[in-house]
Amino acid sequence: MGKVLSFGELLLRICPDGDGEWLAENKLPFYVGGAELNVATALALWDIPSAYFTALPENFMADQIISYMDGCNIDTSKIHHGGERIGLYYLPKGKDLKNAGVIYDRANSAFAMLQTGTIDWDKVLDGVTWFHFSAICPALNQAAADVCLEAVKAASAKGITISIDLNFRAKLWQYGKQPVEVIPQLAEYCDLIMGNIWAAERMLAVPVPESIVAADDKNTYLEQTKITSADIIKQYPKCKWVANTFRFDYKQGIKYYTTLYTNNELLVSKEYISENILDKVGSGDCFMAGLIYGFYQNNNPLTTLNFATAAAFNKLFIPSDCTTATVAQVKQTLTEND
Repeated sequence: MGKVLSFGELLLRICPDGDGEWLAENKLPFYVGGAELNVATALALWDIPSAYFTALPENFMADQIISYMDGCNIDTSKIHHGGERIGLYYLPKGKDLKNAGVIYDRANSAFAMLQTGTIDWDKVLDGVTWFHFSAICPALNQAAADVCLEAVKAASAKGITISIDLNFRAKLWQYGKQPVEVIPQLAEYCDLIMGNIWAAERMLAVPVPESIVAADDKNTYLEQTKITSADIIKQYPKCKWVANTFRFDYKQGIKYYTTLYTNNELLVSKEYISENILDKVGSGDCFMAGLIYGFYQNNNPLTTLNFATAAAFNKLFIPSDCTTATVAQVKQTLTEND
């Protein structure tokens, strides 16, 4: 097997506290992240050959960040150098990226300025057997969406396995296109589609009855998940796996479980409940990394699903964009919740 290449924008997350104390203290916590880098970091930590492709300017900050990624055992040799700035986003501590409080500062970043026809995909994809990206990339602008399509076409032509995370970020879709106008043509090339039933509705036009939310019932959600997943497989014949995450607020914490649909069967993970968590950011990325980890090693689907779910749940207690939990620690989480 070759390398897993994650493709997306590297971001710096700035975390002001909710009360503004950072102004008096003159310091702001920050993390290096971005959905696809979170996946690449987890895979490298778990000893899967991991590479990352993004665009970064040529300056000392980019050099330091690349050195940091090299130290994480991520292959950074494919990174495109150009543009003038690194993308940022601001998110108060403990908040979710779906929270209205998120502020993006990504306009004219090196990644957002990428153009089709400028990347040598044969070179970028050399030695790669899995290509991963998310729906955040084509949300930036039309050029980014076009580059994504160019990338998946090139990867598909090489017989590379392709995965997409249907991340929806309402504040990013501001260039006149709705996700359903862009994502389906990318999903056509994907072997693994991950999200949830609501993301599939918004991005792939797979309908969800309005009564589903009001029902607030796990069995109802699972029945709809089976319907939605089967519909995705029917619409996108290249797709072999459809994964869904369910994360609901529970007191001060969360209730969490996931599913994987393959070979006309819906597999359901263990359910995790915690009344206290530290950081919601990156949990879904960790789940995706767990899926890739399992499939890369040809583990059976249920083993793959349970590992990915434990990894995602574990991430909720790690205050950073990417996980720092080892395979052994993830397996310990699985054991503790048997």
